[in-house]
Amino acid sequence: MTKRFRFSTLCLATALTLVSTQVSAATVTLTKLSGVTGDNPANTAVFAADLTAYGDNVTSILIRDASNFTGGSPGQFSGFDLDAIKLSLSPCATAACVAGLAGLSVFNFGAGGTVFTPGTQRPTVNARLFGTTGANVFDNSIATLGAFDADSSTTLPAGFLSLGDNGQIMFNLTSAVKLNGLWLYIGEVGNNGEKANSAIEIFSNSVPEPSTWAMMILGIGFAGAAMRRRQRVSVSYA
Repeated sequence: MTKRFRFSTLCLATALTLVSTQVSAATVTLTKLSGVTGDNPANTAVFAADLTAYGDNVTSILIRDASNFTGGSPGQFSGFDLDAIKLSLSPCATAACVAGLAGLSVFNFGAGGTVFTPGTQRPTVNARLFGTTGANVFDNSIATLGAFDADSSTTLPAGFLSLGDNGQIMFNLTSAVKLNGLWLYIGEVGNNGEKANSAIEIFSNSVPEPSTWAMMILGIGFAGAAMRRRQRVSVSYA
């Protein structure tokens, strides 16, 4: 009896720490808000998505260019030009409203909180994508992704990151955020048709119901119970 008790206790302790992966799909509609924001010239279009229906907690967000090699400028400005990203519990109807939001303090725009994978450039190819170093490493001192402050000119550009065609950037949040009532806002510099369509993935953590716990302990043992659920979120534009 003692050995069985210890085995059951070990099963439960291990189930609490092991992680398994599930993948599910959902669709988020990015709605373009009225007006534009940014620096001078201020020409950033802002898109919003209500994330309430897409899980429990969000821990990471991936934004990928899906412009299909169209829109915007070539060279170092190729692909989706990301002015900023914000998460907030406040709904906004205008770009100016989003620019004024403090947003949740859950982004680490340093190397430890972001993973940038640059895309390709359309001719004529520059030594770097804008907002990166010469080695195509994301540089937030140039991009300032925490603020909608882009200068959209091609002569004195500032305050954004060009992803390149099919490029992407992952934001690993400093803490999990409840999706209930949460809004995602991103800005597209230039308001010229480039998109992050089918390009946002939300990674969320969830814990099974008590009945699921019982099945795991009795029939699965070490299979794991704290499940990490990965939601692939396809994005459409309203």
